[in-house]
Amino acid sequence: MVGQDIAEYFKYAASINKKKNLILFLSTLVLGIIVGISSLLLSLLLAEVEQLFLNFQESAANPASLLISPLHRMFSVFLGASVAGFIWWILRTKFKQTVPIAKAISGKNMPAVQTTIHVMTQIFYVATGGSVGRELAPREAGAMLAQRWNYFLKKINFSLSMSDQKLLIAAAAGAGFAGVYGAPLTGMLFCVEVLLKDVSKKTVAVSLVMSSTSMLIGTIFKGIGPYYLVGKQNFSLKFLLFVIFAAPICGLAGAFFRQAFKWAGYKQTKDKNILWQLPLTGLLTGVIATVFPEIMGNGRALAQLSIDTINHKFLLLLLVGAIIKAVVTVLTIKSGASGGTLTPSISIGAVMGTIFGLMLQNFFPGLSLWQCSLLAASQ
Repeated sequence: MVGQDIAEYFKYAASINKKKNLILFLSTLVLGIIVGISSLLLSLLLAEVEQLFLNFQESAANPASLLISPLHRMFSVFLGASVAGFIWWILRTKFKQTVPIAKAISGKNMPAVQTTIHVMTQIFYVATGGSVGRELAPREAGAMLAQRWNYFLKKINFSLSMSDQKLLIAAAAGAGFAGVYGAPLTGMLFCVEVLLKDVSKKTVAVSLVMSSTSMLIGTIFKGIGPYYLVGKQNFSLKFLLFVIFAAPICGLAGAFFRQAFKWAGYKQTKDKNILWQLPLTGLLTGVIATVFPEIMGNGRALAQLSIDTINHKFLLLLLVGAIIKAVVTVLTIKSGASGGTLTPSISIGAVMGTIFGLMLQNFFPGLSLWQCSLLAASQ
């Protein structure tokens, strides 16, 4: 009898485990579709706001609004900062605070309405030319949608384990990124290495499937293509010498900028002062953009300018541009704007790589500048 009871128990446990695995698999596909639609809508919002405010459609081949007047660029960022500042002031003083992704994974509720408005405001501000990354918005949207899905499963008595619920939230955050940028591998790595810090077959499979599904839907209209245009040459063995020289310096610079962005977030204005501080920062960004439009947006234009540089005549321009981009982005976050710091950091790294490449070309003839830029950007 005892042996039969044990066998029945294991049979029952196996059926429960099979059921939960099926629910997890279906949740992965459903959330991939839902988050993909969310990313698609955010991309369309970005395109519409860019067209409305800047009469411009961003692409890898055309990353900066060069064809409109300097005053047009200035007023676009200033007006965008004024509107975004007002919305964030309302959200932060009249409603519940928005919840970061890390806290959502730990179980804290992300309020749906506030999170949606917060996410859309980030996209809106970047589209008008605000100097901050737009990668945080789709990640937050994905996390919030996954949390709502977990609540739905619980309501219909199909709830998953806490670890699987956390996995779905983290995977959906990565899928949000993948849907906007068309980068499922990056979405998966963000989930397993940054959010969960758990690289296992299960976490990789769930996050990669969800990110891939989201990417297929999120890129329906804009198509799948490179976010930056780079060359096609193979990396030569002598490029290792550049790596040995540049990688430590870029790593230290990256750590410095990370601390600067964290400081700006910690000291961020969240009271009524955002009503004048963010518009003032937007005006500063706009004034700079009258002569250097690559400063606008999430840094794609500055990074592409750096990748396209082939001679020394742009060296000083790139150096000044990188410094200004770093300062303006820190000021933007400090003044109350929310947004990502990944793509601004990539642009600064790309500039550093090009500058180092230009400095070393005399010692290593034939050194590919775009490869130098790409390596430093990845640091």
